[in-house]
Amino acid sequence: MAATSHTSIRPRDSVSTLASRWPLLAQRRPLVAYLIGIVALDLVAIGFFATSAPYRWPDALMFAALMACGAACIEATRRLGMPAGVSRDLLSAWWLPVALLLPPIYALLAPILLQALLQVRVRATVVYRRVFSSAAIGLAGATASVVFHTLVPDVSVLSRGEGTPIMLAVGCAALFAVLNTALIAVAAHTADPDTHWRDVLWDRESAILDIVELCLGVVVAIVCGLNLALLVLALPPVVLLQRSLLHAQLQAAARTDPKTGLLNAAAWQREADTEIVRARRTGETLALLIIDIDHFKRVNDAHGHLVGDQVLVGVAATLRSQLRDYDVVGRFGGEEFVVLLPRADVSEARRVAERLRSRVGRMAVPVDDALITVTISAGVAIMSIHGDDLIELLAAADLALYRAKELGRDRICIPAVQAVPSSPETAEDATA
Repeated sequence: MAATSHTSIRPRDSVSTLASRWPLLAQRRPLVAYLIGIVALDLVAIGFFATSAPYRWPDALMFAALMACGAACIEATRRLGMPAGVSRDLLSAWWLPVALLLPPIYALLAPILLQALLQVRVRATVVYRRVFSSAAIGLAGATASVVFHTLVPDVSVLSRGEGTPIMLAVGCAALFAVLNTALIAVAAHTADPDTHWRDVLWDRESAILDIVELCLGVVVAIVCGLNLALLVLALPPVVLLQRSLLHAQLQAAARTDPKTGLLNAAAWQREADTEIVRARRTGETLALLIIDIDHFKRVNDAHGHLVGDQVLVGVAATLRSQLRDYDVVGRFGGEEFVVLLPRADVSEARRVAERLRSRVGRMAVPVDDALITVTISAGVAIMSIHGDDLIELLAAADLALYRAKELGRDRICIPAVQAVPSSPETAEDATA
């Protein structure tokens, strides 16, 4: 588990130089206060448990062995590669046993060591995110450790196969996952208050991954309690699972536009081709939209590319929220988006395009003391009316988009092969 990337805003001129050196200063003040508070709490906890915890050589040896296994997993990650946006791993398989089997001070130190190794060996990211991730994981692990050691004073019973200690270990592992996710979710929501809580907590995929991590951590803790040498047998399966997880994430990242989270152009074309073949086989209708943000260059020129990226993200989120699950939406490049609407006829395509135009027009992106609003223009093409394959549909929709811009932007255009009723907001191209 790791902290998600927090949304940044354009730094004020008075702190722009400092912000370039210290990216934390470019964040929202509530977020800065929250991050500093969590890190300070983590440091206080380290100081408290460091002065009160008993130190024994068997504990130090177990801690070193678990950290060595974590380092081996990190090396496997480094060889596979971890680009920006790919942040899920299975390192909880190593620091959960630390929390369950060792005093709380070790649970606070483990993420510091592994996050530092990730920063050096895998991918260097903004330092404050690594520090916050270490603090969040450390506090969650220390809490789970205190609870488990309170309920099970003799942790060696965990390896005897008794039901009660194992269930308590599972409960404390779940407590660790909940606390860690909550701490990170609060940071993500503080960074962008407009984000829905459901978007920063669990979705189905992240919940499944957390359950897998929880199970792995408890199993490794039991194995470690039986005999420390058995970690040699536990390490290869965990490394294999982590490499499989990262490979799946890399495949997903290769399909996704990194700024907006939508399909990239190549992935969208593959999905669109599949839908067109299916529609041709079944005889169903299908519509294609090309959407362009009006005067987007003015936003970049006036407010900077960082704010322009926020506008792109906002438009992408608005488009996605207004479309069906099986609609295919992607970023085509620059400020252009493409949408494929399976089973949509002319009326449905026009209704969807107009809804998108209206919703984007009401969207506002906060920056400094102002709100940025944008409009969109769109060209629409219908299969079997304006073309029979993807190239023809893209060409027809692109011509319609060009016509919408000629007519003043902030409007929808549909090539008029036959007479189609018009509306005040919808212009139609007179040419085929």
